[in-house]
Amino acid sequence: MSDRVSTRQRRLLLEILRETGSHLSAKELFRQAVQRDPRISLASVYRNLHLFEELGLVDGKRLDRNCCYYEVKRSRQHYDLVCNCCGRVTEFESPLIEKLVGEVQERTAFEVTKAVLYLEGYCKQCEGQSKKP
Repeated sequence: MSDRVSTRQRRLLLEILRETGSHLSAKELFRQAVQRDPRISLASVYRNLHLFEELGLVDGKRLDRNCCYYEVKRSRQHYDLVCNCCGRVTEFESPLIEKLVGEVQERTAFEVTKAVLYLEGYCKQCEGQSKKP
């Protein structure tokens, strides 16, 4: 861990993100962090998430109109399913998307460095409660 990430609160935030292994909003990260360190502020969480993104330690994804979710950066590419009812985020992988990216690069001579895809809908638990748009 670099010197810029070595404060106690920064280590705590990274630890929570790693333990969760999923997408957390800044507010949810704050809620979990304050249980372990009551002195941490929501502003500190936002500042540190921004720093972690700059350092390449976490990825921030805007998976809906109102919220950005954060997760520890991983080497494998994955995509997300977002439930419109409960907000649950489920990850999936697809060789079809990788194939599409390859075809786009071939046809356009454009080097794709990142592909972001998320699909919205209703998870199994919420599909009976769904209100179709």
